[in-house]
Amino acid sequence: MNLCLLCEKPDETGSYLCPGCTKATRVRLEGLPVLYRGLGVLLAPSAAASQGRGGKGGPPPLPVAEDVLDLRGVMVGTLEDWLSAVRQERGMRQDPARRRGVDGRLDAAVSGLLRHMPWITVSWPQAGQFAAEIRDMARSVSSTLQPPGAARGKRLGHCPAADPSGVLCGAVLHLKPGEKAVRCEWCGAVYPPYVWAQLKTWIDEDATARDAA
Repeated sequence: MNLCLLCEKPDETGSYLCPGCTKATRVRLEGLPVLYRGLGVLLAPSAAASQGRGGKGGPPPLPVAEDVLDLRGVMVGTLEDWLSAVRQERGMRQDPARRRGVDGRLDAAVSGLLRHMPWITVSWPQAGQFAAEIRDMARSVSSTLQPPGAARGKRLGHCPAADPSGVLCGAVLHLKPGEKAVRCEWCGAVYPPYVWAQLKTWIDEDATARDAA
């Protein structure tokens, strides 16, 4: 019996990632474009900076928030690097064509990695490192978008993703006012609107399993 390379728990399937961590990684990947676009609203510098309150004689303020711009660039670069590594490992020709615009590059990288997920889960020894980096990226961006003390919003149920211990996360999910995606504050999983029907199914299935236990 193998150990899952992410949660380090026994996995009867013999894969590099257990089913729970596989599902959690897919959910996180699917949510990254939503997180990326959420960072877009933070690109504008603060009002104080735009009014030149940084001190007389100083350099003019940047037209965008540099740290947010860097974070978005890291997201794109990291995902493209992982996709390139997967294609190289599988003996596939690298695709030099880039979609126009950084947003398109991120979408293409996410779509490519999702297509390779069955192979990553079963056949790639780097699956654990890959899944951990996707998890940490989702958490980091989520924490940037959701500062402490934000309104909790409507309660939806328990997060069906797997946490680092290899069991279901189980943290309470809320849809916050004005948010266009459901984000787990504990594990970083993101559920865009197009997966909400499936999210409800997962929540209901997990609730039934808990009641039967």
